[in-house]
Amino acid sequence: MHNKVVFHAMKALHSFGFPVLRFNFRGTGLSAGQHDDGRGEVADVQAALASLKREFGLPVIFAGFSFGAATGLRACCPDPDVRALISLGTPVAVDGRIYTFSFLRQCSKPKLFVSGDHDQFGPHEALEQIVEQAADPKELVFVPGDHFFEGHLAEMRLTVESWLQEQGFKASGI
Repeated sequence: MHNKVVFHAMKALHSFGFPVLRFNFRGTGLSAGQHDDGRGEVADVQAALASLKREFGLPVIFAGFSFGAATGLRACCPDPDVRALISLGTPVAVDGRIYTFSFLRQCSKPKLFVSGDHDQFGPHEALEQIVEQAADPKELVFVPGDHFFEGHLAEMRLTVESWLQEQGFKASGI
């Protein structure tokens, strides 16, 4: 929740006037519970979505980083109130865990995938294959850097902001 990628994504979304909710998954930081290999964490995202809907009553733009991206995409694709999806540092394989994204074949919401061109957890070919199999509309952008966009967070943020503008959202200048 407090890493630089999540912070810069929050700043990009906030510049469009979107309220932003950042949270830790179960068992992370001061959050109760324990890691559930992605199963319970989907429920964490769903609870966060429910909270946003109650508080603001607005359509949602989802943005997630790494594990949060993989988990959030799974939770947000079927949610009718989520209008667009942003996946940063989409993981393919991390510490022996293999991520699958076959559910994206039925997800017709606009999707942006941003990855570092040297992302150790999301090799080019594997990400290209995932995005190719996802339903349209979709876009995959490689920016310089590793999984954490080290030294290139500004490019990652500008990519998100440009894509949001292309989707018809207007920056509020916040």
